[in-house]
Amino acid sequence: QVQLVESGGGLVQAGGSLRLSCATSGRTFSNYNVGWFRQAPGKEREFVAAINWTGAGVYYTDSVKGRFTISRDNAKNTVYLQMSSLKSEDTAVYYCATARRAYGGYGLRGDVAQFGSWGQGTQVTVSS
Repeated sequence: QVQLVESGGGLVQAGGSLRLSCATSGRTFSNYNVGWFRQAPGKEREFVAAINWTGAGVYYTDSVKGRFTISRDNAKNTVYLQMSSLKSEDTAVYYCATARRAYGGYGLRGDVAQFGSWGQGTQVTVSS
């Protein structure tokens, strides 16, 4: 069973930056695609970004393209989400998750059902 722990959230002013980290343990992390999701109060969980198991393929929802960057360091079993030019609408709890199956394209289109392990989330609050 994989375990995921997010960190790096906090309070930031609009236009500022944060870097979230997702540390994993429990299985061969480097074989799995990883995604970041967020959930704002009263809203459904939404896809933010995903990275494939090699790190060569990255995918973003339109609202964060050009502002967020997802990356991974397989040697450290960690995935990052660098967030810049933050807006108040980015306020949410951010979660990382690993795909249910190794390799392939699982989860890269942001389908929540294709992710099997989730972290506890980290709060990001952007003040305007």
